[in-house]
Amino acid sequence: MRQDARENRERILAAAEAVFGEYGAAGSTEEVARRAAVSIATVFRHFPTKEELIEAALLRHFEQLTDLAHALVADADPAVAWRALIRTMIETGATKLTLVSLVADRDEFPAGAVAASNRLKSVVGEVLRRGQEAGAVRPSVTVEEVYLLIRGLAQASATTRTPPDTLARAVDVVLTGLSRPGRSAPTPA
Repeated sequence: MRQDARENRERILAAAEAVFGEYGAAGSTEEVARRAAVSIATVFRHFPTKEELIEAALLRHFEQLTDLAHALVADADPAVAWRALIRTMIETGATKLTLVSLVADRDEFPAGAVAASNRLKSVVGEVLRRGQEAGAVRPSVTVEEVYLLIRGLAQASATTRTPPDTLARAVDVVLTGLSRPGRSAPTPA
């Protein structure tokens, strides 16, 4: 694929994530094209159907979080990596849940999305283990509990517009609760 085509594809996917995350099923491919600054024909050249576009946006979301988690695993400070990953997953969770709901309306959840989700969860588990080994996270916390908390805040912010400062404080509460007793999660600067 040519460089300009790759750039168009990336802009289309970023726009699709924003549009469908904001408007759900009412989001239009025309709005995606407008935000991506490409023609509607370019959108359909890359993604022949709206469903394929939404699925690709969901896969991109999972891949970006997985890439971030891998980068954070290499971070010298496991506590900083842990807080950054959880904060990002919660802050982007409402969009993810909206995309998942649009893809889940089909007869069968796409295998590629399941695999991408599982890859992400595996790396989240790795970041969690590093945080536990560093004494930053309670040793009893499981990745399933972490995902439940992420989904809870993401669902709340997906159904009710939440001011960013309120969400940030709620994330701080979750991180403090997951911290090893005697260690609290520092608040962001």
